[in-house]
Amino acid sequence: MSLRLYDTNARQVRDFVPLVPGCVSMYLCGATVQGAPHIGHIRSNLNFDVLSRWFTYRGYDVTFVRNVTDIDDKVIKKEHELGVPWWQIAYANERAFNDGYEALGCLRPSVEPRATGHVPEMIDMMQALIAKGHAYAADGNVYFDVRSYPGYLELSNQQLENLRQPEGEGETGKRDPRDFAMWKAAKEGEPSWTTPWGRGRPGWHLECSAMVHKYLGRAFDIHGGGLDLIFPHHENEIAQSKAFGDDFANFWVHNAWVTMSGEKMSKSLGNSVLISEMVQRWRPIVLRYYLAAPHYRSMIEYSEEAIAEAETSFARIEGFIQRATELCGPVEPAAEVPPAFAEAMDDDLGVPQALAVLHTAVRQGNSALTADDKEGAAARLAEVRAMLGVLGLDPLDPQWSTGAGGEDLHGVVDSLVHLVLEQREAARARKDFASADAIRDQLGKSGLAIEDTPSGPRWTITKQ
Repeated sequence: MSLRLYDTNARQVRDFVPLVPGCVSMYLCGATVQGAPHIGHIRSNLNFDVLSRWFTYRGYDVTFVRNVTDIDDKVIKKEHELGVPWWQIAYANERAFNDGYEALGCLRPSVEPRATGHVPEMIDMMQALIAKGHAYAADGNVYFDVRSYPGYLELSNQQLENLRQPEGEGETGKRDPRDFAMWKAAKEGEPSWTTPWGRGRPGWHLECSAMVHKYLGRAFDIHGGGLDLIFPHHENEIAQSKAFGDDFANFWVHNAWVTMSGEKMSKSLGNSVLISEMVQRWRPIVLRYYLAAPHYRSMIEYSEEAIAEAETSFARIEGFIQRATELCGPVEPAAEVPPAFAEAMDDDLGVPQALAVLHTAVRQGNSALTADDKEGAAARLAEVRAMLGVLGLDPLDPQWSTGAGGEDLHGVVDSLVHLVLEQREAARARKDFASADAIRDQLGKSGLAIEDTPSGPRWTITKQ
């Protein structure tokens, strides 16, 4: 079975054939950094991190570009609200996003360009579009003439005559109210750059077209982002880039939202749950499992109960890995994932079906452990680790056991916990069960679960 992906533009699942054999080029609309990230923001990048990992497993050389929108109306609005320079707000939140990505085990992109670093490329593109009759300057603004591009709105499947796009503040001189701003004239006190049309700043959409052209060329394989970006952002990107002369994206892949009470999680709605808060209450690997487990095109209705269920589900996987490792010793991941797992992942990144295969292997592994079948347990452990590795969820991977400075925190914690457990065992030996229970209860409050086994006590982390 070939790898297949749902293409928003075609409105169907299509066989994926890369433009360059053996290579995959992906562009993801990344963070707009007016505020700190919530778990909905992180979900988008995490889904494409899993896709990138799967392409790599399938033998492709992946180039993954993820942009940062560090200047736009929202960032400037925050500057006015907080009385803090726009660049300081943008940089602090960019770091918060990257901390969130890293905490949940996302690999770094090949390139992470900022909008403010690509103004010359934007100017070149606007000049070309004006020369071709697709754009025009008015009052220091530069607009794209949507009627000049016949394919406008095909991605979102709308009709131009039904479209109502109100004028933005300061967007004067439009020939048609539905024309969109690629460049905005400078206002008093706002950041601005020198252009042939006077000083101004980027609009929202042009940056992505300019950065895609620079880093991925005239054509690339996959453009990704959240469903909310289909219109106007991605629709406007297509119009700019194709009118400029680029073939642009071959596939459009969109992830669904994280919702709360049926509403999209959003800072503006006041219903967002910051990732910096979440990693204090839940282990990051559990959060990754929670966000990665549903299909990327399915909505996730946020609740603490749902995360608790994900924690319980992942604990079953971790429990098998720990018990199998104790019996079999260190076992490296298998060279290949099971065929059923690969078939699920090839079918539009079917993570839920792939996880069903993984949990079946865990159950088979537990049965082997019960039967004291060391060879069978080791085989299932190798398969489970291979599948988890593809998903970025292998708890034995160093990324989940090392701190920011690279130190092996698991080893340090293990030594400290065993010292406390020795004290507990000594209390039990002298029949001081009250002290032994008190030690166990205190460890539980610290987020450690203690299980007494025939080979001695075993500890696991419950919550961070």
